[in-house]
Amino acid sequence: MDKFSRICEKIINVAYKYGYETPEAFTKAFGKMHGISPSAAREPGANLKAYPKLSFHISIKGDKDMDYKIVDKGSFTVVGKQRKITMVDGENFKQVPKFWGDCMNDGSYQWLCSKTGKLGVLGICKDFGKDEFNYMIGVEEVKDALPEGYVSANIPAVTWAIFESVGALPEAIQDLTRRIFTEWLPSTGYQHDCAPELEVYPEGDIHSPDYKCEIWIPVKK
Repeated sequence: MDKFSRICEKIINVAYKYGYETPEAFTKAFGKMHGISPSAAREPGANLKAYPKLSFHISIKGDKDMDYKIVDKGSFTVVGKQRKITMVDGENFKQVPKFWGDCMNDGSYQWLCSKTGKLGVLGICKDFGKDEFNYMIGVEEVKDALPEGYVSANIPAVTWAIFESVGALPEAIQDLTRRIFTEWLPSTGYQHDCAPELEVYPEGDIHSPDYKCEIWIPVKK
C-alpha cells in the first residue's frame, strides 16, 4: 500500500469515527476549520487551531480559539541566571516577574540581550518538583566565558506545541499559560512531556498591547 493510500485509509477511519457520512465531508470540514487538508496537517510545523469544549459555570470558558503549531527541534544548550520558584498559592506568578525585575536592575538582562541567538531571550521553567521549579532567564549557548553566578542547562530534543501570546507582559503570557493547561491540554489528546517549558521573548515593548512572544510546551500524544 502506497503512502497516499495509507493516508486516505486513515482519513476514512477518522471521518466515520466522528460521524461524517463521507471522507470528503470530513476533509471539507477540517479545511474550513484549520485552513489546510488533513494530510497537510501531518507535516511538521503545520499551523492548527484548537477549540476547547465549552463548559458552563459562572462564566463560559473555552470560547476563544487558540492558534498553535507542532514543531520538532533538536537538543540545544542555554546559559543564564536561575532562581528557585514556589508554586504554592500561585506565588510563581509573582516571583517570576520579580526575578525578571531583579535581573534588569543588576545588569544580567542587559548582558543576556547582548548575547541573544535566533530565539531571543528565554524564560525557562525546569526541574519541576511537587510545589516548586527552577526558573532560568537565559539565551542559547554563547562562546564567551560565563560571568560568576551564571549557569548552563541542556534542553533535550522534543516535540513542541508553540503558542503565540499577544499583549502586555506579564498579564498576557500568564493568562495564556493558564489556558494552555486548563483548556488546551485536556481537549487535544496531547500530554506534557518530561522536559522544560520555554517562553521566547523577541525584542520589543513588552508593555505594549501588541507585543508578541511565544510559549513552548513539550508534548507527546
